[in-house]
Amino acid sequence: MENVAETSTVTLLKEGCYTDFLADKFDVKTYTAQVIHHAVIAEQLAKLAQGISQLDKELHSQVVARHEDLLSQATGIESLEGVLQMMQTRISALQAAVDRIRTKIVDPYNKIVARITQLARLQMACDLLRRIIRILYLSKRLQGQLQGGSREITKAAQSLNELGYLSQGVDLSGIEVVENDLLLISRARLEVENQAKRLLEQGMEIQNPTQVGMALQVFYNLGSLCTTIGSVVGGYRTTIHNNITHALDIKGLMQSTNPRGAPGRAVLPTPGNTAAFRAALWTNLEKLMDQICAARKQVQHLQKVLMKKRDPVTHVCFIDEIIKDGKPDILYTFWNDVTDILSEELHRATEASSFLKQALEGEYPKLLQLYNELWRRLQQYSTSLQGALTSGGMDTSLDITPAETDSQDLFTHEQQDYNPEQALKDSLQPYEAAYLSKSLSRLFDPINLVFPMGGRNPPSNDELDSIIKTISSELNVASVDPKLSLAVSKNAAKTVQLFCVKSEQLLCTQGEASQVIGPLTEGQRRNVTVVNSLYRLQQAVAKVISGSGTCPPVTTEAFSSSLEAVQVLMSSAVQPLLQSVSDSIEAIIITLHQEDFSWPLSCPGKPDVPCSLYMKEMQGFISRVMADYFRHFQCVEFIYESTEALAQRAIELFIRHTSLLRPLGEGGKMRLAADFAQMELAMAPLCRRVSDLGRPYRMLRSFRPLLFQTSELIASSPAVGDLIPYSTLLHFFFCRAPAELKSPHQRAEWSVARYSQWLDDHPSERDRLTLIRGALEAYVQSVRARQGKEFAPIYPIMLQLLQRATSSSQDARV
Repeated sequence: MENVAETSTVTLLKEGCYTDFLADKFDVKTYTAQVIHHAVIAEQLAKLAQGISQLDKELHSQVVARHEDLLSQATGIESLEGVLQMMQTRISALQAAVDRIRTKIVDPYNKIVARITQLARLQMACDLLRRIIRILYLSKRLQGQLQGGSREITKAAQSLNELGYLSQGVDLSGIEVVENDLLLISRARLEVENQAKRLLEQGMEIQNPTQVGMALQVFYNLGSLCTTIGSVVGGYRTTIHNNITHALDIKGLMQSTNPRGAPGRAVLPTPGNTAAFRAALWTNLEKLMDQICAARKQVQHLQKVLMKKRDPVTHVCFIDEIIKDGKPDILYTFWNDVTDILSEELHRATEASSFLKQALEGEYPKLLQLYNELWRRLQQYSTSLQGALTSGGMDTSLDITPAETDSQDLFTHEQQDYNPEQALKDSLQPYEAAYLSKSLSRLFDPINLVFPMGGRNPPSNDELDSIIKTISSELNVASVDPKLSLAVSKNAAKTVQLFCVKSEQLLCTQGEASQVIGPLTEGQRRNVTVVNSLYRLQQAVAKVISGSGTCPPVTTEAFSSSLEAVQVLMSSAVQPLLQSVSDSIEAIIITLHQEDFSWPLSCPGKPDVPCSLYMKEMQGFISRVMADYFRHFQCVEFIYESTEALAQRAIELFIRHTSLLRPLGEGGKMRLAADFAQMELAMAPLCRRVSDLGRPYRMLRSFRPLLFQTSELIASSPAVGDLIPYSTLLHFFFCRAPAELKSPHQRAEWSVARYSQWLDDHPSERDRLTLIRGALEAYVQSVRARQGKEFAPIYPIMLQLLQRATSSSQDARV
């Protein structure tokens, strides 16, 4: 029933005639004016009457529908009025009780507040009186201290500090008894501060640690130590900034070079006064280095005193006051600011003037030398300052603890990862890079000039001298600094490598480079010229880096790889000719197998000649090669090193083939002995002394007597195994064996040349002995196959020697 009533009410209110009345902004006057404006008053009145009637009916229906609820609500309102009446009665009683309590508390409270106020005022008055009494006492003492001059200035500062503390937080104005004293204190503080500043400036100027320490003590007593130190260091920093700006001022530089220049003209150096401009620039930079050095010395001296000075009362080190709360020390701050300013101003000045940029880049070594000289002077000063302050240069009243201060880093207190020298030189990095680039260009230019595109001619002596002079000049200019010298040395090493690349392109590597039949070909002449130019360059560079004495040792390391590349290129240039000569010598030696060495000692058909035909041919060939080909090389030592290896190879081949020679008669031994003697003469042109050939020469000398010794005596010779390989001696024993005991190459049906190549390919003594063992085993099988009763007399000796050789090779491998 209730839901139906609620639904009808909602439906009734949604009708159009009630919408205006239900709006939140409904206004009677506005509604009436609208009705009158539309001239439908009667109609509207009828609608209103009808609506009122509907509302009455609806109200009636609502009352009927909720009759029980309305009665219960009316009863509840009567009960609520009774409860409210009871609560009102109780609240009145509580208010009366509160009023009675307030009457008992307020009066005592007011009395307590009054007494507390009186007590606070008495305490303030007492404190103020104590302050006044103390101020009067200290003021009187201060006057006496001021009369004592600089001797009492630290005590006066301590008194002023205490007076400032007494005046802090209270208003003493209007107190007649201290008015004059307050004026005196104010003037005294200014006087003491000014006197301390003068004392500090004078002490830093003349580097007097006692005066500086006294001034610092005054500022510490005044409570303004950190502020004063910051102001002093800031003043030096500002001065240095102004000095840097003035030294790099392009207008000032031009005015100094052309004081009569017309006003309003562009500030550009003309070709006529460029030298004067640069002279003025370097003069300014030298003065700037002096100014930076002086300022840095004074700040460093100040920091050193701060590190050693302690307050005599609290024993607090003054440097701890400066760096507390993680702040850096003053020298680190000052130097870091100076280097930053130097970098910024150099960058700004060079960006504004290309002439200044060219001057600094072109003469960078001179600028770096100024920096190095500045750092050297600062290092010397640090050493002298350390000694001066630790040897009694300061007053004993400074309360110094040497064990602590001497172990501290004077420059970077608690800044272990800071490199002050590197920080100074960081400002030069752009100019160093530009200078090194130009230096590399200057080094490359003469090489590119003497090696034009498509050119086939090696550089002349004059052109090579120009390249060497350029390298020497660059190294000499860069010798002012080890790091710069190393960088330029690397550029010079690149120059040598470029020379090698260009020279390698000129080398002749075709067949004409290795011919040894006719005179020098055009390609061989060019190779000789290239090798000679490489040798001259190598010798000249080596002389520059070692003989002149101006280059630092680091340049040697930078040049080592490039000089090795020159040596390698020289070797590759002569290698085709050396290989051809070696092959020709081997071909001549192999021809000894074509001669007959089997005849006996006395043979009427064999004339007595000093040596064989192949030996004469080899002597003539080597003499011709040395005269026609190798004498044109200027690098005698290098050629000898190459030809000595050639001679060693020739001796080894000669001994190898003489050991393979069979059959060998007594007359043949005599001829072969003569060939051994002539072999030394044949090798003489290839080396300084034949004895310098080392092991091959000793083996040649040791093998010759074995030709005439018995097999047993040869096998027991101390030279066997140590100097003469076992395999070589076993090869020689085959010539004393019957034809049935074939040599290893005969058993394998190889030619002597092929077997010699196999021996070159198998330098291991183990492999050679294995092949020889196979030949001996084949001989044993052949004897057994024909049912022979005994072996050749040489076989047991060879077998015993082979067993000894095998055991020796196994021991060597172990």
